Formats: sequence, C-alpha cells, structure tokens
Amino acid sequence: MPKSLGEKLVVAISSTALFDLEDSHKIFMEQGVQAYSNYQIENEDKTLSPGPAFDLVRKLLDLNQMGSESKPRVEVVLISRNSADTGLRVFNSIQAHNLDIVRAAFTGGRNPYQYVSAFNAHLFLSTNPEDVRKALESGFAAATIISKAKSSQNVKADKQELKFAFDGDAVIFSDESEIIYKKQGLKAFADNERASAKNPLKGGPFKSFLAALHQIQKDFPEQDCPIRTALVTARSAPAHERVVRTLRSWDIRIDEALFLGGLTKAEFLKAYGADVFFDDQQGHCDSAGELVATGHVPHGIANQ
Repeated sequence: MPKSLGEKLVVAISSTALFDLEDSHKIFMEQGVQAYSNYQIENEDKTLSPGPAFDLVRKLLDLNQMGSESKPRVEVVLISRNSADTGLRVFNSIQAHNLDIVRAAFTGGRNPYQYVSAFNAHLFLSTNPEDVRKALESGFAAATIISKAKSSQNVKADKQELKFAFDGDAVIFSDESEIIYKKQGLKAFADNERASAKNPLKGGPFKSFLAALHQIQKDFPEQDCPIRTALVTARSAPAHERVVRTLRSWDIRIDEALFLGGLTKAEFLKAYGADVFFDDQQGHCDSAGELVATGHVPHGIANQ
C-alpha cells in the first residue's frame, strides 16, 4: 500500500461542493441531526445531482486519462462532515456518476480541516466558510465554492481544456499591496508598486496550488496542454510590472493575464471560458458566480 499520494495534485472536496445537498441540508437545519440521518439512509440508493464543483472535479479526474496510465496526475479525496453511515449515499453517488474517488474522511459533524493536512492536499473546496477559514489558517489553499450557473448538462462534451482563473492580491500573492490600497488609497498603492516593481511579492495562499498546476503543465507541449491558467486582476499599469516580475522570479507560468483597472470581472471570465475562478473579495465572487463556478478565498485585509 502507498504511504502517501506521491507527486500527484491532490484536491480535497466536501460532499456539499461535489453534490447538491440543499434538500438534505434544509432537513438538517429544520429538523436536526437524526432526521437528516434518517433521510440520507432512506434515500441512499437515490443518486445525488451535481453540485457547484462537480464539473471541475470531473475534468480534473479526466487528466488521468491523458498520457501514461502508470502516472496518474490527480487525486480527488472526499472530506465530509457526514458520518460513515450518512456518507454511504455520497459514495453511492460517486460510483453512479463514475467518478474515480476512492479515499474519504467522514468526521461526523466536526470540522474536517485537519484531514486536508493529513492528505497533503494542494486545494480544499467546501461550501462551509468555517471549514475553509480553518484550512487557510493552517496554510492550505482553500475556497468556499459558490455557483448559481447550471452544472454538468451545459458543459460541452468536447471541451477538453481545464481553465483556472485567479485574482492576484490575497490569492496568488500576499495582501501586502492591498493593505496599502485599503489604508492609503489608490495613489499610494500605485506609487508603492512603481517603486517596488523589481521586488517580488510574497506568496499568497494559492501560490503552492498554482505551482502544482504548473508542474502538470510541464508534462505537455504548451500548445497542447489540457490546463490553462489566467490571472484576472483589478490592477492596471504601472502596477502590472511587479506582478509579471514576481511570477518570473517564481518560475511559474501564467497563460493569460487580464489587467482590468477596476472593471467588473464576470464578463472577462466568461470570455476566457473559466471553469473556476478564485477571488478574495465577496462582491467579485457574487457577480462571477452567476456565470462560472467561483471560490471565495476568505483571506487578507478584505476579509478582516
């Protein structure tokens, strides 16, 4: 048996991010734990519908079908507040949807963030903001996944590329520059970025996840790579130079960079064709979530 998941990209996901458990959650909130447990057991042979991160997970797992079968690139693990008993419906649904997910941690109602570390996950996706905050505080990339867009049925079968989009400050990078903007205003921010253009920014919570994606990208010719990444930031010139030089110093590739100068991001994400977008600001997430699966990263000064 393997002692670890090796060099694979590891994504941990909650059952509520993977499947639509809205009806079940309503029973839990209105009638309590026992009613919820009874409901899940009574319906354990009824397949759950896709949730907000379902399409992303499917496309991540599809990466294992590309190239050598002896070198799977991605592992998705389930980390859930369900008990093993109520989690049986989740595993039955995983099998019904033919998802290659074989590892799970069921915590019986407790915060599962400690298993993000145990699985050595590069990313944790959940619909529970408390669980996400705990994972972020422990040093892991994590996001509260939201989406009002329709799932699965609207995804073209021939759409092979998996497109990630990231905000910059407080997501890929630290919030050191955003702190200046929030406290001193736009001019002070621009002056600081111009003066610091050749000084790389510190890494944010998603730096290691972006680096792990880059490692997979290096296995493919650039023109045929199934993963594409984009920086979608409110920055504009002259604040762009520090970003470019930072990524260069990290030796991490970004395929597209959109410097929007404060414009609304949603339409640009639609034009790019993002499968998922990560941002630290709730307002950006709310508008983007109308069009694409979006992860709110509750990190940095914007979330204090």
